[in-house]
Amino acid sequence: MTTTRTMLDVSDVHTYYGNIRALKGVSLAVNRGEIVTLIGSNGADKTTTLKTIMGTVHPLRGAITFNDQRIDGLTTDRVVRLGISQAPEGRRIFPRMTVLENLELGAFARVDRETIPQDVDRVLTLFPRLRERLEQKGGTLSGGEQQMLAIGRALMARPSVLLLDEPSMGLSPILVETIFQIVQDINRQGTTILLVEQNARMALRVAHRGYVIQTGRIVLHDTGANLLRSDLVRKTYLGEK
Repeated sequence: MTTTRTMLDVSDVHTYYGNIRALKGVSLAVNRGEIVTLIGSNGADKTTTLKTIMGTVHPLRGAITFNDQRIDGLTTDRVVRLGISQAPEGRRIFPRMTVLENLELGAFARVDRETIPQDVDRVLTLFPRLRERLEQKGGTLSGGEQQMLAIGRALMARPSVLLLDEPSMGLSPILVETIFQIVQDINRQGTTILLVEQNARMALRVAHRGYVIQTGRIVLHDTGANLLRSDLVRKTYLGEK
């Protein structure tokens, strides 16, 4: 009998911005090999959850463990070195750097410099459009291409867990389909994924499990398929009556 291995565990986390409490006892787990999605409306503090995991902000209470090691007090660069990377909301690529330079920057924390070229090739295989634009400045790419670059840059850290923050934001429906297909490809290649996404329908279709967050609290947790059938999810996030 095989046991499920929890890679990332967020336990009763409370995060504040000054005197404002953003996360109010958030708990979630991501198991090895899964795609787990965190869905919620604007202002639900989905991004704050990812920032807390990455060490951009630190929780006042609670614990975050990655492969059984506490990480909630670590700096972001240390979290990346342990094996978690993020493609942030809004992409945040470096517009004056080339596509290749952006990708190479994603490997800043790695010591195995000799294997970086093969990982660049892996990213370019996942995103063939980027191969055609290697010497192009990041700021001249389309929105979809910039999203591909942001995900590719995060993959260059060789993460065990990849955090994706709103990868479909601002993209055309066709590109949304493409991005989610690539997310599944990345997962099939062995990367565990925690996906924050407002497009609840698409996210729950690709996710093994999902959590629903409302104003800093987890209010529902189930398989992706079951959440798609949930009355709360259907009425609140899928626009059904």
